[in-house]
Amino acid sequence: MVLKKIRVAFAAVFFIAVTALFLDFTGTVHAWLGWTAKIQFLPALLALNVGVVVGLVVLTLLLGRVYCSVICPLGVMQDIVSWINGRRKKKKYRFSYSPEKRWLRYGVLGLFVVALVAGIGSFAALLAPYSSYGRIASNLFALLYGWGNNLLAYFAERADSYAFYETEVWLKSLPTFAIAVVTFVALVVLAWRNGRTYCNTICPVGTVLGFLSRFSLLHITIDERKCNGCGLCSRKCKAACIDGKEHRVDYSRCVACMDCIETCKHEAVGFRLRTKNSNGSATGKPAQESGDERIDTARRSFLTTTTLVVATATLKAQEKKVDGGLAVIADKKIPDRSTPIVPPGAQSLRNMAAHCTACQLCVSVCPNGVLRPSTKLETLMQPEASYERGYCRPECTKCSEVCPAGAILKITTADKSAIQIGHAVWIKENCVPLTDGVDCGNCARHCPAGAILMVPSNPDMEDSPRIPVVNTGRCIGCGACENLCPARPFSAIYVEGHERHRII
Repeated sequence: MVLKKIRVAFAAVFFIAVTALFLDFTGTVHAWLGWTAKIQFLPALLALNVGVVVGLVVLTLLLGRVYCSVICPLGVMQDIVSWINGRRKKKKYRFSYSPEKRWLRYGVLGLFVVALVAGIGSFAALLAPYSSYGRIASNLFALLYGWGNNLLAYFAERADSYAFYETEVWLKSLPTFAIAVVTFVALVVLAWRNGRTYCNTICPVGTVLGFLSRFSLLHITIDERKCNGCGLCSRKCKAACIDGKEHRVDYSRCVACMDCIETCKHEAVGFRLRTKNSNGSATGKPAQESGDERIDTARRSFLTTTTLVVATATLKAQEKKVDGGLAVIADKKIPDRSTPIVPPGAQSLRNMAAHCTACQLCVSVCPNGVLRPSTKLETLMQPEASYERGYCRPECTKCSEVCPAGAILKITTADKSAIQIGHAVWIKENCVPLTDGVDCGNCARHCPAGAILMVPSNPDMEDSPRIPVVNTGRCIGCGACENLCPARPFSAIYVEGHERHRII
């Protein structure tokens, strides 16, 4: 079946492209495929990317929910799981029609909108499909990919080849990893048993696009004149939206996968233009729409929640606009920061919380090991910076280049050198010149902003141990001093974040 082959081909391309964004540790893939993240529905809405949002709405009004079966990586992942199970002969026709659980769908959408309005980004991120897949890819798939790469590098090195090089694989956040595992297992179980259950009961994006798809120009139809009532289309439909007995299709749940067309041996099922005929045959009248009153009720519910979503995104956008050997080698511990550090381009903690979908793309692409998911409940899974493994180098703007939701705005290297995301704080009790009586000065030597000066600890004694003094007006909070300080387990100098970034 040609339509299905086209759909599968496009779905494979998008799925591989989006997955590659989260697996890439070379920093080269995003230049070519970064746009596949920016056309995801929720990130585009939060970033007020009007062109993308309008394009997806028009696409849905023309072809139905093809976004869910082609562009959305979480939807395609569920299709892959369902397809693997369907390869078993006894499971080839394992689905059946079930009525729409409208109260659940719109109830979850309402909670999702409330979470966005209230600024509870961590809850909204749990429901968002692109964000859920991002966490799965960056926390599960990326680990396996990294270990596989390192295994190849191990054998290549012994063969005197440099085709592969070893990369560091580490767990960035245990809570986020646990959430990714639970999400993955739950989705696999649901898709293995019932196909698109998540998409048609929980997913808020699926609910919004499902309403629009009721009025799509092209959709699946059943011709009663050709149908022999075998019911194979219903038993093959992973969205459980085809009522073969009544020859009806619930277009709010149909994801245009084309499986039903391929299954029908009598050419009774097709992807055809909508007509004004309402006899429920060739027009494919929706199974759940028995009258104009129910359509009006659904329209009112949708318009209410959609208005709230758009209003929330607009408000958030307005906020965005105004708004070596000197010590024993041991692992560094994270200091107790009063204010978390968010990347340059985020503008403020408020802007980050309002726009971030916790997809982990910026965490995955950070080449210096600075970004990791937050473990705090109010900002759970959203990125924050810490400098135990590296520091935020002035020449790197990767996170701002890949963020699809407007949580981190795109900046240049010149911009970055002028953005103060925090300031360094000196801890006298940890400083090596005072504790060990040796010269150091690592923090001053490596400060890219020249914000640290070494001065005598005793102003009256020029030869006294020299200690750092921080010029907070010049410090940009990059963390070079904290990362390169030889003191263990806590650095003698660390960075406190700023709730609102400043330009210096």
